[in-house]
Amino acid sequence: MAEPWITIIGLGEDGPEGLSAASRDALETADVVMGPPRHLAMVDAAEKVEWPVPFADGYAVLEGLRGSRVVVLASGDPFWFGAGRGIAAHFPGQWRAFPGVSIFGLVAARLGWSLEDVTCVGLHAAPFAQMRRALAPGARVIATLRDGAAVSDVARYLRDLGFGGSELFVCEAMGGPRERVSRVSVAEAMKGGFSHPVAVGLSIAGDGAAVPKTSGLPDDLFETDGVMTKRPLRAMTLSALAPRHGEHLWDIGGGSGSIAVEWLLADASCWATIVEPREDRCALIRANAGALGVEHRLEIVQGTAPEVFTGLDAPDVVFVGGGTSPALRTALWASVAEGTRILFNAVTLETEALLVGWQAQFGGELMKVEISTAAPMGGKRGWKAAYPVVQWSVVR
Repeated sequence: MAEPWITIIGLGEDGPEGLSAASRDALETADVVMGPPRHLAMVDAAEKVEWPVPFADGYAVLEGLRGSRVVVLASGDPFWFGAGRGIAAHFPGQWRAFPGVSIFGLVAARLGWSLEDVTCVGLHAAPFAQMRRALAPGARVIATLRDGAAVSDVARYLRDLGFGGSELFVCEAMGGPRERVSRVSVAEAMKGGFSHPVAVGLSIAGDGAAVPKTSGLPDDLFETDGVMTKRPLRAMTLSALAPRHGEHLWDIGGGSGSIAVEWLLADASCWATIVEPREDRCALIRANAGALGVEHRLEIVQGTAPEVFTGLDAPDVVFVGGGTSPALRTALWASVAEGTRILFNAVTLETEALLVGWQAQFGGELMKVEISTAAPMGGKRGWKAAYPVVQWSVVR
């Protein structure tokens, strides 16, 4: 196996002074040093190349340096919300890494927070909604931010969600001579005045709505035009879909997207494709996924099934919740691999009849779900029944 030509070095705010002997040797013998301008200014090198923005453009630049000994400078630990993941994926077997102390470790050490009790998230190139599910009274979050101005933005985000009582520990230039930790309220943080590089420790407080950790989220967490799988049935549907590590869901007939969004919330490795014919509902789905920070793992395909099946990445699981037909079932069986788990929900008698017949032909589990809720009845109360739902789950 050839020697790696890329060395990834995690650099702290103290520059080369804090590097190991192996890191310093790699830096001194490199033909080219590549990294952001702030890091390049800290080191001496014969040739320096700035990593471009957007970040993904840098892979082509790095490829152009093949044949040279290249050091890529990153912040702290490159494999914790850092540059390491992308470089390792694009250049398998061609790199080595010398990580430094992560910003999360530095912030936790200054604040006295045990990292196992903290949610750590990289928001320097991601929307704040990616920490939405971690926000609850008493929770602690450490987040990296893109620049000093983002401190005000994250404070405003907390306020708008009802967590205006939170405290922010604004951590600037951690581990270097300019290090500063400021304990501020949301209102004080919104005034700004902070410098890059910056991270924040968030001690969450307020009466904002916490997102439950189980499936079956409250309906009011989703925007909807009225077409949405309601909470109790959604919880049962997610249980039947049974998301597992790295699995891909097809959601046929997305509606408001609540099923796919909860699928994505189940595990950070899961991803989903929604097929939805209506443009307005595609916008709803996008808004719901964005609000809960999972839009980067969701593909929305505007179109009708089964016409759009060709070209979609193969699923591990399929959910059909927006009606079905013999033609759709036939096309679905032809489009997915054996072992794919498939779940149909039916409300109408006509669709129920189809599911009953298919279960007799293909096996699987058939279940009828009837849910009633208490509602006023004159001066008293009675049970108000929702439409019963027939659910067929089967393995292709």
